[in-house]
Amino acid sequence: MGAENQINDTNATGALQEDKHAWPLWEVFVRSSRGLSHVHAGSLHAPDADMAVRNARDLYTRRNEGVSLWVVLSDNIIASDPRDKESFFESPKGKDYRHATYYTASEGVKHL
Repeated sequence: MGAENQINDTNATGALQEDKHAWPLWEVFVRSSRGLSHVHAGSLHAPDADMAVRNARDLYTRRNEGVSLWVVLSDNIIASDPRDKESFFESPKGKDYRHATYYTASEGVKHL
């Protein structure tokens, strides 16, 4: 196999460098049974979406664990920064009415 067919190659210093024609990274989510949520199962490289679904099926549902697969290009996933946890997820001050614990049940209302 020639160097032009390899996904990774080494440069003059011997360090691995990515080939600009390497397959993109896909994230795989599997739903194990009806009614449950999809759960991240892992990642894989594939040239296109159809091959990503096929490879995901072969890698992550070999023992009939799944009923549904999602594959998403890793580049299309946007995530919050864990370092911003405090400011990103804290409850807004003065907006306690957004939580159910703020309200009390009325005595005159039946079936509540």
